[in-house]
Amino acid sequence: MSNSSSFNEFLLLAFTDTRELQLLHFLLFLGIYPAALLGNGLIITAIACDHHLHTPMYFFLLNLSILDLGCISTTVPKSMANSLWDTRAISYAGCAAQVFLLLFLFPTEYSLLTVMAYDRYIAICRPLHYGTIMDSRACVKMAAAAWASGFINALLHTANTFSIPLCQGNVVEQFFCEIPQILKLSCSDSYLREVGLLVFTACLGFGCFIFIVLSYVQIFTAVLRIPSEQGRHKAFSTCLPHLAVVSLFISTGMFAYLKPPSLSSPVLDLVVAVLYSVVPPAVNPLIYSMRNKELKDALKKLIKWKQGQHQ
Repeated sequence: MSNSSSFNEFLLLAFTDTRELQLLHFLLFLGIYPAALLGNGLIITAIACDHHLHTPMYFFLLNLSILDLGCISTTVPKSMANSLWDTRAISYAGCAAQVFLLLFLFPTEYSLLTVMAYDRYIAICRPLHYGTIMDSRACVKMAAAAWASGFINALLHTANTFSIPLCQGNVVEQFFCEIPQILKLSCSDSYLREVGLLVFTACLGFGCFIFIVLSYVQIFTAVLRIPSEQGRHKAFSTCLPHLAVVSLFISTGMFAYLKPPSLSSPVLDLVVAVLYSVVPPAVNPLIYSMRNKELKDALKKLIKWKQGQHQ
């Protein structure tokens, strides 16, 4: 990595140069970040403590909440600190760490959402075989495969990106370090190797997207065949939160990376980056707990137990 650059820090894109607006940005993130920590933390604790929630669906949801905590903690605290201290700097190692963690956590989350679509497909389309197919060993293997694929992805991309010589300065046009912005600073054709790797990763991501879409086509076909309205409502209530999370995750990510260059501008890129990196981890706990009676009951029990401890 030593030949990558002659500098020891990068300069991130500031939300604003006005001191008052910098402090407003800090306060806004100060509201969002603890809310995301609390929401995901409550879901993790409720699922871990309530044995009624020790099922495949909630096991994957626990993993998702852990990933959401990691995703939002990778970008937001550094951005808040920079706004508060009126600086744009991030160390070279800090930038590499951000790239690695984002490329580890986001693809792992996407893989996990794909596994969750499969879980819902088996639960609704093959209910009699659900216990056999989605046993605890299978669930652990699927979750482990999602985490391992994210780790390998992050290792490959980070090592590849930070071995490319950079000679176009050290200004990253984003509020956190990401590969497309770092590649803009490269000064040789060696960046094409990383572009090729990104295209390969995008193809795998598209494969997951097709799998999710086909799973939900089968799910909705099966649900609409359920004769009782109550049965249809129950089936939809277990699927819609997952579908909402998937839609939010994919739509913001696709808009960020597949929008035409004519639409690209530093301000729009900044807004879109907030949408896909900050909003989903903060909103996911709300989406999952809003229509889920079992999870709401577990959270109520947890809060009552906490209140009892303090009295």
